Amino acid sequence: RDLHYPLRRQRQMCIRDSDYTTMDFVVRVLEAVFNKTADEAIQIMLQVHKTGVGICGVYSHEVAETKVEAVHEMARQNEFPLKASMEEV
Repeated sequence: RDLHYPLRRQRQMCIRDSDYTTMDFVVRVLEAVFNKTADEAIQIMLQVHKTGVGICGVYSHEVAETKVEAVHEMARQNEFPLKASMEEV
């Protein structure tokens, strides 16, 4: 049996800007999915608005995958095209 497993790398979670997603909704997602305080969520939302992407945190692959799904589901339910992604760090 081969006991060599790929190293489990951390994933950086990002939210991407959308011309149609409201700033208020981005803040709600950050608070609900990423457990950000109102002040933290506003700062990340402003980063998304100004630069096109905001970093939400660093998580294990499994947690990041679940958070991406949660963001996309919340966006679908509210009819916004907001996208989240995870990148290896």
